[in-house]
Amino acid sequence: MIDVSTCQKTTFKGLKAVVLENEYVRSVILPDYGGKMVSFYDKTIQYEWLYQAKEESLKIPPYGADFSAYDSSGFDEMFPGIDQGPHPVTMDEIPDHGEVWTMPWTWKATCDGMELTVESDRFPYRLMKRVKLGKNDVEITYKAVNKGSVPFPFIWTPHALLNYNDQTEIQVPEAMKEVMSVEASSTHLGGWGTTHTYPETSSVSTGERLDLAKLEPLEEGTAEKFYFTKSLSEGWCALVQPDLGRKLTYHFPEEKVPYLGVWKTRGGYRGEHNIALEPCTGVYDDVYVADKIGRASYIPANGSYTWKFKMETGSSF
Repeated sequence: MIDVSTCQKTTFKGLKAVVLENEYVRSVILPDYGGKMVSFYDKTIQYEWLYQAKEESLKIPPYGADFSAYDSSGFDEMFPGIDQGPHPVTMDEIPDHGEVWTMPWTWKATCDGMELTVESDRFPYRLMKRVKLGKNDVEITYKAVNKGSVPFPFIWTPHALLNYNDQTEIQVPEAMKEVMSVEASSTHLGGWGTTHTYPETSSVSTGERLDLAKLEPLEEGTAEKFYFTKSLSEGWCALVQPDLGRKLTYHFPEEKVPYLGVWKTRGGYRGEHNIALEPCTGVYDDVYVADKIGRASYIPANGSYTWKFKMETGSSF
């Protein structure tokens, strides 16, 4: 086992933070800011994988805040939905980007990392995660508990915005061959519901050939989000940096986290430049819709739903 430093308390941009660190990687988490992971640092190549906003200090958002009005760097937890709208069971309003990203999580140190917990006052669930480091990875084990007497539909995804450059490439299982645009302002992929072959397709506005596994086209002011139309055949996806000889791979159980979305912005959203690979338990952002089309996940009545998510760095060769 890789020795992990005691959950060191520190500050990050003015907020209380917890650092997990070993010889190879360092992770920084803000329990009071939705359990957000603000840094995943690859010490082997001295590279920060998570996108960092320019703000020198952070402000904790109030419950139900507009996500676009607050810090968008790092890895925010999205739960029990992503889009604002009614929950299909309770019909209570799910806030923008879910509710747990604005809520304080309680935490405690464990023998190999830390454990965080958040409980909703509006919906009948409790969400817990255990975080620990491996040699080149951070592994998070999740448990969502349903306190209600009927199954609870939900969408979870790791909203982890990543750094990129013009050489960045996406890797997904070979069987993933079709995507659907869900970004209304997309210049090249068309409106919501427009499908494309993957990875090669054509721009709906210019007709130029595009490789969706890369950050094409190389132009400012674009923003895209798409989902693969089929469930994942294998539980992984990766972001490759050929210039660094390094890649970041996500591992998760495909039977528990069966879908994959991709977000790319080259200045088209808040002037930011980042990318996100978003394995998720339901599509398409709206848990009410996901429930209606049979593509949500469900916490059993008076039961629990568990899954794991690992971010692993390694050689791209």
